[in-house]
Amino acid sequence: MLVLATIGFAVNFWAWALLSPLGPLFRKEGTLGDISESEVSLMVAVPVIVGSLGRIWVGALTDRYGGRVMFPLVSAATVVPILFLAFVALDSYALVLVGGFFLGIGGTAFAVGVPFVNAWFPPERRGLATGVFGAGMGGTAISALTTVRLYDDLGETAPFLITAAVLAVYAVVAWLVMRDAPGRVAPTGSLGSRMAVTARLPITWQACILYAVAFGGYVAFSVYLPTYLQNSHGLSIADSSARMAGFVVVAVLMRPVGGWLSDKLGAIPVLAVGYAVVAAGAAVAAGNPPLDGLGTVAFLAMAAALGSGSGATFALIAQVSEPSKVGGVTGLVGAAGGLGGFVPPLIMGYVYGHTDSYAIGLWLLAVTAALTLALTLTSVRRLAAGDATTQETTR
Repeated sequence: MLVLATIGFAVNFWAWALLSPLGPLFRKEGTLGDISESEVSLMVAVPVIVGSLGRIWVGALTDRYGGRVMFPLVSAATVVPILFLAFVALDSYALVLVGGFFLGIGGTAFAVGVPFVNAWFPPERRGLATGVFGAGMGGTAISALTTVRLYDDLGETAPFLITAAVLAVYAVVAWLVMRDAPGRVAPTGSLGSRMAVTARLPITWQACILYAVAFGGYVAFSVYLPTYLQNSHGLSIADSSARMAGFVVVAVLMRPVGGWLSDKLGAIPVLAVGYAVVAAGAAVAAGNPPLDGLGTVAFLAMAAALGSGSGATFALIAQVSEPSKVGGVTGLVGAAGGLGGFVPPLIMGYVYGHTDSYAIGLWLLAVTAALTLALTLTSVRRLAAGDATTQETTR
């Protein structure tokens, strides 16, 4: 079930990230007309915002109906906007925005997988399990490595049609094979009341902040890094996409490591180290060092920190949340993570458009990571310690 869920997450994220590698290409070739840097940023960010907000409801629905229903449903629904983009939208910026809006459905798969996987494992193994599942975010690397090449070599519809076919096959397989964990109990009460209760939990809003920085930073770099590398370092479209894929691979590999370390050492130390590294890495990158040395080290260090921090956040959620509320908490936290990825590309595009430099945007990331580090070492540490004391008293 873990493998099946991870594959589903990867395939849906592959679809979710289809527009990111094509944004700079559309601008360069004039495929969608004379579009600005800010318009490219909006185009690649729209699926992120929709997929993020959609996780709130999809997470709550997963608590109610289970991943066995929701995974095939989300995957099948994502096929529709992909086909719309392939056959209707590729000559119109407005229609691409419409298609990108509904392409965001693929991003909600995350809120299906976390509660589904969480229910299959005991508490002491949930950090690693959700970390392994979270590695499915590497679907964005598949998109980075294949989309532009397929577009150039096989035609403009090829990346969309191939992704749609893979998603359709996965939806059928998931419907036939996937099963919810034995003993899963569906929560009672209305969707609205359950979401309201979940929103009031301290772990919910604290984890929202943690994940908005960790996963939001990852999403922001995964959708905007090609544009950044082309504008700031003069790389080609293919080279910048390949380097972005390297960033993604490092983050993906570190996500299960972050979950595993959280099982062994606790989530707080893993989170603290991660945010400290992001703050330092962003400060270094703000100086625009060359990519053949310090620049690459800074970005790969941030990739590792963001990946491990994402895994540690959900290890923390698994440790302090009731199983029946994990989907609801995951939906809200996942939404925050996606929103964290929506805002930075817009800021970076605006900053570059007015200053011809990304330094201000990277300094903002450094300050944000430092403030999140302070939150981790204060309020979040107290919450985790209080929950551990409660569990020990119960035993």
